[in-house]
Amino acid sequence: MISPAMTEPPTDDEARWRIALAKDRRFDGAFVTGVHSTGIYCRPSCPARPPKRENVAFYATPADAESAGLRACLRCRPDAIARDEAAVAEAIRILRDAEGVVPLERLAAVTGYSPAHFQRLFKRAVGLSPAAFARALRLERAADALSGANRVTDAIYDSGFSAPSRFYEASEGRLGMTPSAWKHGGKGATIRWAVVTTSLGEMLVAATDKGVCRLSFGEGREALESRFPHAVLVAGGEEFAALLAEVVAAVEQPGRPHAVPLDVQGTAFQEAVWQELRKIPPGETRSYAEIAAAVGKPKAVRAAGSANGANNVAVLIPCHRVVRSDGALGGYAYGTEIKEKLLARERGSQTKL
Repeated sequence: MISPAMTEPPTDDEARWRIALAKDRRFDGAFVTGVHSTGIYCRPSCPARPPKRENVAFYATPADAESAGLRACLRCRPDAIARDEAAVAEAIRILRDAEGVVPLERLAAVTGYSPAHFQRLFKRAVGLSPAAFARALRLERAADALSGANRVTDAIYDSGFSAPSRFYEASEGRLGMTPSAWKHGGKGATIRWAVVTTSLGEMLVAATDKGVCRLSFGEGREALESRFPHAVLVAGGEEFAALLAEVVAAVEQPGRPHAVPLDVQGTAFQEAVWQELRKIPPGETRSYAEIAAAVGKPKAVRAAGSANGANNVAVLIPCHRVVRSDGALGGYAYGTEIKEKLLARERGSQTKL
């Protein structure tokens, strides 16, 4: 739920120096480290012994470093980054254009890597294996097709699934509704909901039978009606009470572990970002650039911010833990006061542990 305003990958030399000292591979591709005493340039993650700070300069690209008279390090091969990116981009193009399953061996052969190496390379860059990425693509196509298809089975086959059963297997625990419900704006789906008073204000909680699909502040039934205009909306109830109590506890004590089930969906990139948000330890924060780098796309800072904004379950997917690179809070869909309180509570709870 972060606002779209954000910062670019680190351009401050001291921030880059700290990244190089930490040998943080998440920033490989975001910049290179030039060592003028040796005449070479390296990836931020280069395992070589750190040079003296006064001998170091930073460059946006390998080409910039070579223009300054430096050559690529033979140990970390920073000049191979462009080749790696091109290989991943080509594989994504093949997967997007494919009508059926593309074997890993074919992707590796086309890009010139061994299957095992390319599997690691692709997952580091995209956040998913090639097979998982292909499944996510087919699910996205199916969800789009279901919104306008005359027949559900047509949409499933047109999206690349070999049979309806394959679609149901892939979407289990992910779409959270039947294909017909997607097609008809939630028709046939039951969503239980309630607005409860918390120390952070009025909070909307809504869930399917698989988990929470909406958590927000200052919203009511109308927010659900706009997203699922044909769903059956059921207010509260005994079946919902236990889950609601878990959610309230998770919000009132955001630094404590919880096991609240979620029913959320997004693109492959969005879901990779949400996974990284949930990995941030309570009481800590990350910048937009760090999140982009963590999913293997250090240049996709704006896209990472958009993925934050697409989060439908505040606190449970902790987008409040993302701040600006200078440490400022940045925006929050429900106001910076709530964001500040959540972070303060998390830091307080970790201090007491």
